[in-house]
Amino acid sequence: MSISPRTRTVVSCALLMAALGAGVTACGSDGNPLADKPYDAADQISFSGLTGDGKKADPDKPLEVTAEDDGRITDVTAVDATGRYVAGELAADGSRWHSTAPLAANAHYTVRISTEDEDGAPGRRTLTFDTSLPSTTKRLDVTFGPDAGTYGVGQPVTAKLSQDIKDKAQRAVVERALRVDSIPAVAGSWYWVSAKELHYRPKDYWPAHATLHVHSNLDGVRIGDRLLGGTAKPLTLTIGDRIEAVTDASAHQMTVYKNGAVINEIPVTTGKPGFETRNGVKVVLEKQQYVRMRGSTVGIAEGTSDSYDLPVYYATRVTWSGEYVHAAPWSVGSQGYANVSHGCTGMSTSNAEWFFDTIHPGDIVKVVNSGGHTMEPFGNGFGDWNVDWNKWRTGSVLTNGKPDGPAPQDALRLQPTAI
Repeated sequence: MSISPRTRTVVSCALLMAALGAGVTACGSDGNPLADKPYDAADQISFSGLTGDGKKADPDKPLEVTAEDDGRITDVTAVDATGRYVAGELAADGSRWHSTAPLAANAHYTVRISTEDEDGAPGRRTLTFDTSLPSTTKRLDVTFGPDAGTYGVGQPVTAKLSQDIKDKAQRAVVERALRVDSIPAVAGSWYWVSAKELHYRPKDYWPAHATLHVHSNLDGVRIGDRLLGGTAKPLTLTIGDRIEAVTDASAHQMTVYKNGAVINEIPVTTGKPGFETRNGVKVVLEKQQYVRMRGSTVGIAEGTSDSYDLPVYYATRVTWSGEYVHAAPWSVGSQGYANVSHGCTGMSTSNAEWFFDTIHPGDIVKVVNSGGHTMEPFGNGFGDWNVDWNKWRTGSVLTNGKPDGPAPQDALRLQPTAI
């Protein structure tokens, strides 16, 4: 093969070798100049990964190609044996091309480089190399919630991931491996609350006295090029009686149901104008025998007419921002007649004690006919049941829904606030 004596473009393998690690050898002392007529120079390049020494390129490092002297790169394509292309970026002056997407692990790549010299004469080189397994194995661990135990019919199952998963195809792998099996059987769906958290619920509340078995089949499953599924401790939940407390804020009355039958009617007071109680379905988060509630935690200045700092008993929390059902002996005269609280649902001490003993985490607390906004779906407790079932299903990547659900605000575990 004849080589033209004119100055030609040289493709440097120095950075390519450095980027890919020990898997690529040097191009040769003369740089293997390209001819002005395109030709394949792959036979002039040696790759240690192909010579039996067991060395392969590191997939965690970027792929780089540079031009030397007065030549320029005009095009680079890198593709693996399955036909997947590596996205890359070419410098405006043609001096350098680098990958902008990760390489796959344990893959065979072919890189085709087109160049031209200072006179515009074209050249071409084809390089091949293999990648190794990732130098550091990344694992996606899953933590299910809540803790094992007995909960009410409104308790969602949560799955928190150890890192963000944003790619739709990767989300499908993860979601398909996370299982919630109920006895009796009931259909349900996951919802991607954020890139690191999923919630699972059925169309309607869980059946009373159901048993939920939650587990993951993700361990060792390939999620991405350098990400494998990790471990997850299985979880068993028991669902208790169907307890629902429904407060009509305009009637100042709470009706408590057990398995569909009324078991108590309680006069209450809810949020006054400017502090209206949230409408919608909330899920009991926790119960506290005693809580100190202060107006300053919701921005009420000390010393003003709305300021308060009170000991509160039999407090059942329904939002992380401080909404409770609790004893309010100071407002007994208004209970059943007027809304005078700062957002909580208040009742007499004896009624609050009964409610405290009857209600459990996961039970339903619903408010209707309040002037307030509807409970947030996510981020301030469990407002999951305020999402219509058809919309809920769009939060799953396995039901032809949108890949991304609304990202919640951080769940702020604030000091107790409203009274």
